[in-house]
Amino acid sequence: MKQLLVLFTGGTIGSKKQGAGIDVDQSGTYSLIDVYLNSTRQRDDSILHTIQPLNLLSENMTTDDWIVLAEAIRGVDTALYDGLVITHGSDTLAYSAAMLSYLFANSSIPIVLTASNYPLEDERSNGLRNFSNAIDFIADAGLPGVFVVYEDDQGNAHVYLGTRITQAVSFTDQFGSPYGVPYGTMENGAFSWLEHGRNPTPEALLQPAAQSSLVWEPTSLRLDSNVVYIKPYPGLNYSYYDFSLNRPKAVLHDLHHSGTACAIAEGPYSLPQFIAYCIKLGIDVYICPIRDQSDSLYSSSLRLIEAGAIVIEKLSVEAALTKLMLAYGLYGDKAEAKAFAIGSSLYYEHNEAFNHI
Repeated sequence: MKQLLVLFTGGTIGSKKQGAGIDVDQSGTYSLIDVYLNSTRQRDDSILHTIQPLNLLSENMTTDDWIVLAEAIRGVDTALYDGLVITHGSDTLAYSAAMLSYLFANSSIPIVLTASNYPLEDERSNGLRNFSNAIDFIADAGLPGVFVVYEDDQGNAHVYLGTRITQAVSFTDQFGSPYGVPYGTMENGAFSWLEHGRNPTPEALLQPAAQSSLVWEPTSLRLDSNVVYIKPYPGLNYSYYDFSLNRPKAVLHDLHHSGTACAIAEGPYSLPQFIAYCIKLGIDVYICPIRDQSDSLYSSSLRLIEAGAIVIEKLSVEAALTKLMLAYGLYGDKAEAKAFAIGSSLYYEHNEAFNHI
């Protein structure tokens, strides 16, 4: 029999409609188990155990909550279980998946996050199917590491590596992945790996030395939220970012799809001028995403680099932001934090090509 531990954190999958709104509900959380056990999706070869480290809507998630969740996972005797399922809200699922991937890159068992687009009692909900597919993935694939299982609006159940899922978009609630390449799919209870040059093989995931493990202890784990994330748009006025009194440790500046942002020489709309301002205050400025820094870049991208921006290449913004929070929490020295952020590889966060034999 497969022994699985379900960790509830709240979110829509553990919510109920309450009046005019939707909110987390203690009974709503555990009703997921009842619904599953009374459905045709129940597996006869699996036994579910449960704990609830958190109970909140995921939009309210903070770095402190990540630490609580990480401590709960670290406290699990993995020798007793074939895998962990983490129910989570969809709003910040991609960020949590990336953070847990870094912290548990060397997990010996599957850790699978899943969510729901609507509360379970809503007929539009994919929550039961997502939960069932997460259990099926553990039972069928048994691959170690951190994953997300979530069904799209066409009924396709995708499996994502935890560092390679991007935030769900508005209106359709659909998650994405860099290059549009998920790790695989679930169908009729079975996992099918998507063979692609950018996907590590399942055999690679079974190699414990494939990725470097991170050494941390629950009592000393620090995740630093002193990172400001800025998204570019026409007319972004940097003069509103006054860090003279309260300074972040780092700024992560998003880029347009071509790896660019406003690169005029000076003025309130000038990112190079803003980068210089931050550097003068001792604030590191990172830019992301860039596919490959060695590839041909637009002149505006080069101006940002010349101004002192630090490039995080081949990572999604979600993976980059969480890695910076981890880097500046782990290291008090800025040079060490920078080296960790751009030089380490923990769990396939770099969307690079593999040479499959």
